[in-house]
Amino acid sequence: MILSSLQRLRDYFDSGITKNYDFRKAQLKKLKASILKHEQDLYDALYADLKKSPEETWVTETGLVISELNAAIKNLYQWMQPETVDTNLLNLPSTSKILKEPLGVVLIIGPWNYPFQLLINPLVGAIAAGNCVVLKPSEFASATEAVMKKVVEDVFPSEYILYVQGDGAKVVPEMMNNFSFDHVFYTGSTSVGRIIYKMAAERLVPVTLELGGKSPCVVESDANIKVAARRIAMTKFSNAGQMCVAPDYVIIHESIKEKFISAIKETVEQFFGGKPEQSENYGKIINEKQFDRIAGYLSNGKIVFGGRTDRKNLFIEPTLLDEVKVNDAVMNDEIFGPVMPILTFKSKGEALNIIAGHPAPLAFYVFTSSKAKENDWLNSVASGGSCVNNTSWHLTNHNLPFGGRGFSGTGNYHGKYSFDTFTHKKAVLKTPTWFDPAIKYPPFNGKLKLFKWLIR
Repeated sequence: MILSSLQRLRDYFDSGITKNYDFRKAQLKKLKASILKHEQDLYDALYADLKKSPEETWVTETGLVISELNAAIKNLYQWMQPETVDTNLLNLPSTSKILKEPLGVVLIIGPWNYPFQLLINPLVGAIAAGNCVVLKPSEFASATEAVMKKVVEDVFPSEYILYVQGDGAKVVPEMMNNFSFDHVFYTGSTSVGRIIYKMAAERLVPVTLELGGKSPCVVESDANIKVAARRIAMTKFSNAGQMCVAPDYVIIHESIKEKFISAIKETVEQFFGGKPEQSENYGKIINEKQFDRIAGYLSNGKIVFGGRTDRKNLFIEPTLLDEVKVNDAVMNDEIFGPVMPILTFKSKGEALNIIAGHPAPLAFYVFTSSKAKENDWLNSVASGGSCVNNTSWHLTNHNLPFGGRGFSGTGNYHGKYSFDTFTHKKAVLKTPTWFDPAIKYPPFNGKLKLFKWLIR
């Protein structure tokens, strides 16, 4: 059944209909209209799955996708245009250009933590680039999965955009092991990313992997503590910490540790009140499996704030952990929850040694008032992306590429970078026939000096 559906996508792409500018633009507009039509349904579903408020949903899910769509609709014509490039001396009087070709049939696999945004944002780029698409949402955010099915199937035929539900551990291998996609785009854990990568490699299918890891946050002695506390707490505890670019742990200069902890406590109470479980601004853990995993970290240090849990309601309070050791589980696993380990440093070298335990994180954050320290830190820590005096918000700017490196992922997207990810850049050299010097042809004896002048 699934294989015949995949073949229909291949046939639809081969017909050439998706390559046309007007067609692509029309599909982007259809997608936008369908999202807005189902806006309230998405609010309800994301509250059911993750207890997200409408405001948080708009900022981190639906609104972010609408922004991507607006940028794609506005700039698509320009993105699609051939690029004229210089021609080297050897090939004159030829002309050179780069054509933008769609890849073909692509597979996009989404996660459960931002189930709408992280599935549909890549779809925007894939449609803009002229591809046919298979969408595999996470089955763990079931309410959102059901609404997204309506969003997609209300406007797109299945031979163009195919929405596939079911157990990812069974459905994805069935597709990837029996059909050659032209690209696979996966967002999720590093462990599953490895499996996706291996399956793709068997058929030499290129991949984009948006993974995670432990994104460190350094707070220097000269940081604005109040602002740092607010900006770190905002994204660390957004979606109950279930965010791939949340600051995973904080390394703070020992001279301001107590002031920082005090500021974080005050900030969390301002954000969510004394009982976050009753706050409409604080989310819940996705399921019992994740709850048990995160709750297990609470014994990995001294709880200096928070720590209350309620398994029945999938609630874990925003928690600060002190006296954490680098070999504790909480410092070796991606936390992906509302638990913030706090470590200290005296010298930059001490902090770098801690960060080196998890090289090339998805994101790196530093808070400092010094331009010199800012540059020093950014040059010292390789990461997928970074913020200075902020955390996580770089992903909301579609003018910046978003992606990881090493164990945190490969490839990037957002805005034009999404279009580029799902596009093949084809080199074209056009040579006139009126000029055809004999020097280019054998015999070559005695031409070495001339060749050295031409090719340099």
